[in-house]
Amino acid sequence: MTPRPKMLPSTKVNLEKLDVMLVDDNSQGLDILAQVVSGFGVRSIVRCASGDEARTQLLKGAYDLVLTDAQMPGLDGYELASWLRHSGPDQNRFVPVLLITAHTRHSDVARARDCGANYLIAKPVTPKTVLERIYWVAREDRIFVESDSYAGPDRRFRREGPPPGMAGRRSGDLSVAVGHAETPNLSQDQIDSLMKPTKVSI
Repeated sequence: MTPRPKMLPSTKVNLEKLDVMLVDDNSQGLDILAQVVSGFGVRSIVRCASGDEARTQLLKGAYDLVLTDAQMPGLDGYELASWLRHSGPDQNRFVPVLLITAHTRHSDVARARDCGANYLIAKPVTPKTVLERIYWVAREDRIFVESDSYAGPDRRFRREGPPPGMAGRRSGDLSVAVGHAETPNLSQDQIDSLMKPTKVSI
């Protein structure tokens, strides 16, 4: 599998024919997203202030892309994506969904993966990042999986090797070989003393 090409500053992308839905309960967040996608040439933008409003609009018409905030009161972005994949209308069940979040804990990333979203974008949102994710979605080669417990893009990624332009491990990295201990192992008392909480004066 060939590595995904990086977006270059000179790369020109025109998305004027896309129908895009933006979902965010924060009006300022909606304005920022609208400015970003408008800068890529998108003309048809539907703005939704909640997950419930987005669900209503998704039942009415077809879209090419959905960008939604992950954390919202009521129906959040994760739940919206999951509903779309499992119970959404046929014209939108496979639409690419990009989740936007201020939280990138492992549990949030796993939840984004498991709800059927295509990608997760961390805030603060930059036009470059959004464009790269849209570009990746356009070149998507993962199949759509449907089962009792999951519906969405195949969660398994093939190992793509080192990033483009890198031969492999960095020269400064430690060897992958594990040899014999160079110093004696710590005693249990030494390990216990390291684990004891200590008071710190500030």
